[in-house]
Amino acid sequence: MQHPSVAIVILNWNGKKYLEEFLPHLLLSTYNNYRIIVADNNSTDDSLSFLQQHYSFIEIIRLPENYGFAKGYNLALQQVEADYYLLLNSDVKVTPGWIEPMVDLLEQDQQRAACQPKLLSYHHPSFFEYAGAAGGWLDHYGYPFAMGRIFDVSEEDQGQYDTSVPIFWASGAALFIRVQVFHEAGGFDNYFFAHQEEIDLCWRIQLLGYSIYSCPSAVVYHVGGGTLPKGNSLKTYLNFRNNNIMIYKNMHGLRKGYVLFARFFLDAVSAFKSLLKGDGGYFVAVFSAHLSFAKWIIADRKKSVFPKNRTAALSGYLRQCLIWSHFAKGKNKFSEIVKDNYGSR
Repeated sequence: MQHPSVAIVILNWNGKKYLEEFLPHLLLSTYNNYRIIVADNNSTDDSLSFLQQHYSFIEIIRLPENYGFAKGYNLALQQVEADYYLLLNSDVKVTPGWIEPMVDLLEQDQQRAACQPKLLSYHHPSFFEYAGAAGGWLDHYGYPFAMGRIFDVSEEDQGQYDTSVPIFWASGAALFIRVQVFHEAGGFDNYFFAHQEEIDLCWRIQLLGYSIYSCPSAVVYHVGGGTLPKGNSLKTYLNFRNNNIMIYKNMHGLRKGYVLFARFFLDAVSAFKSLLKGDGGYFVAVFSAHLSFAKWIIADRKKSVFPKNRTAALSGYLRQCLIWSHFAKGKNKFSEIVKDNYGSR
């Protein structure tokens, strides 16, 4: 029996040290129908010569400039044929049997479009990793969080999220997705460049009537912050700008208006709070992001990918304010905020 084909695509930019460290683990994958492709975003280190010398069997797609995560993957994936894409950050250590559970999960139901493995911290393996943890959620005001991670607080993995459930978004650090659905939804939004593009994509996919799942029986370990470390002003800018664009594109009606108004207020509070603590870079990044968001509304909206529908039921959506639950009520665990309420909203 021929198993579905899986194309593992690693978008690389000056990541030789990660390729050197983590490719040997990837090659221990036990699935019998996968291939590895490295899409290079015009690296200036010796990533490609390293691959050619030590892993000549790995396919290479050369991009002429650094297009970022979103456009880099879009351009590369236009050249890749498979049943499933498995988009993998170069700084992820995989485990041998990580692919099979994700294939099995999606093959059970054709409406399941994408999933993610359990993401644990490479440096603290008993804890969930920031970028997705055990599966991504979204609150009523557009704040992303995850099973096992609330803002900067990551939980210890004690098997508390080991049931596969519908989620809002799957992490771009290790995103397993049907090729047909990726293209049907329009792929990533090139305008995002990097950060939250996978949340936007998963939102559009859900609005098409498909579902996104967690797959905790597949386990990987993520270093995180390999390209833009935590606290980087560009990372802050992209996160705030892209989050507002995502809300504008995917919400509709009066809800969109009051959510964006509330977010402007909440973002301003966050910015001024950081300024009072002496972090001027964060302050500037947040307000630059809002100015860029205004520019996008006025001049650049046509450059983005919009959903084809805005009224489908959403899983992994919290009809509460995450900020209030976390900062005012002191709730640091996903289970304290969402409890056992894992269904559609």
